[in-house]
Formats: sequence, structure tokens, C-alpha cells
Amino acid sequence: MQLKALIVDDEPLARDLLRSMLKKLDDVEVVGECASGDDAVEALQNRSINLLLLDVQMPEMDGFDVIEEVGVEDLPPTIFVTAFHEHAVRAFDVQAIDYLTKPITLERLERALRRVREKLLMQTAQLTQEQFKTLLNSVRPASDPPKSYAQRFLVRDGDKEILLPVSEIDWIEADAYYSRLHVTGRNYMLRETITDLNDKLDPKNFVRVHRSSIVNVERIREVYREGRTDSSLVLKSGAVLKMSKQGRQRLVELGR
Repeated sequence: MQLKALIVDDEPLARDLLRSMLKKLDDVEVVGECASGDDAVEALQNRSINLLLLDVQMPEMDGFDVIEEVGVEDLPPTIFVTAFHEHAVRAFDVQAIDYLTKPITLERLERALRRVREKLLMQTAQLTQEQFKTLLNSVRPASDPPKSYAQRFLVRDGDKEILLPVSEIDWIEADAYYSRLHVTGRNYMLRETITDLNDKLDPKNFVRVHRSSIVNVERIREVYREGRTDSSLVLKSGAVLKMSKQGRQRLVELGR
């Protein structure tokens, strides 16, 4: 079975290394390379790909954002390739076939590809949610304590730092490896990605309406639908934010 691979990594050397390894394998063809999440989404939507080698941490749009944009159900068999160990459980939660940490060896890569081939041959390239729940439960403690969410953030304000209550935030904007917190006409930079912040905020109060923005639901004034997939919302401050199809769905589910 011929594997048609897409390599996604913002580091040229990392892409070169993966390409050189894959060239040693007769049944793998590299059909594309992407240096950003945006390019990866476009390639996945327009090319015939049955193997995705995806970096986790990339500026502006990381690997998990790519999956969110494309949708797990439309994702080809995926192997995460990253220098960070801490994302492994989350990677399996979005149905990754394997999780490789850099530096990668050819032997370890071949082992991951064997799993991809097995899944394709069995027509079960993506593990079911039930299987992943079993996997996650096997690595979790017997009982998890209730998750707590951030109540305030330490941010710089001129030449000093202040503790900013989360409840005062209108919305949050992605800015590469930083996030910009918009608060009643002012904004503060925080050295955390929007994905990391999303995990720290209470989903009852904050919704990620777009890959580049999170909104405080108490600040929403109006929601507009613009066609089948495009939507936008207007905040009480007057700010207008784009909303993705997935973001609108999250807002709908919160309102139920």
C-alpha cells in the first residue's frame, strides 16, 4: 500500500530530516510539505493524503488547531512529531496513530508507519473514541480531582505587573507564541499560546470561537450568521470577531 505523506513543521531542518528518512522507504511518497498550520489545512482539504506527519508547536496555528480546523472525522492517519512530551495524551485524544519525540530515529519512524499500514489495511486508521477513552483511563489516576480554572493572570502594565481578574477580560487574541488580552479598551500581552490559555479558562464562561480568538460569553451582544459556514459576533465593547463553524457550534452547545 502506497502511503502519500504530508509533512507539516515550521522548522526546515526538521522537514528535511523527515523527508530524507521517508525516501529510504519504498512505499512512502512525500506529496507535500508545509511550514505553517494554514498551509497544512489547505493541503489537507485539497490533496489526496493518507499519512500526516504533524508538528505540535508552531506559531499562530499549532498542530491541534490544524486538527480542529480540518475536523477529526476528515483527518488522515496522523503521526505527531514534536520535541515536547507533555502533549502525548492530548494527541491520542484527537485520534493520533502515534507520537514521536525529536530527535527521531528511522527505526522508531518505521514502527509508527507499521501501525499506520495496519490501520489502513483494517479500514480502522482512526481509533474509536471508546478505545481512546480506555487508553486515557489506563494512564489516569483512579479518581481525578475536579479541574480548577484560572481566576487571574499576572500581566505587565507599563513598568509594573498587575494581577488581572479573568472575569474582566472581554476577549483574547492569538499573537504567535503570545496572547493579547483585551480588557475594556486596553490590552495586555501574556506569554502563553491561545491553545494553552483555552485549557486554563472555564468553558462555561469562555468559548474559543475561532482558532485565533477566545471570547468571554458575558461580553457578547449580538451574533450574526453570514452564509452556511461564516459567522461573526459583536461584543458589548463594539469589537467584531469572526467565528468559525466549530466556534459557532461550541457557542450553540453552551446555550443549550
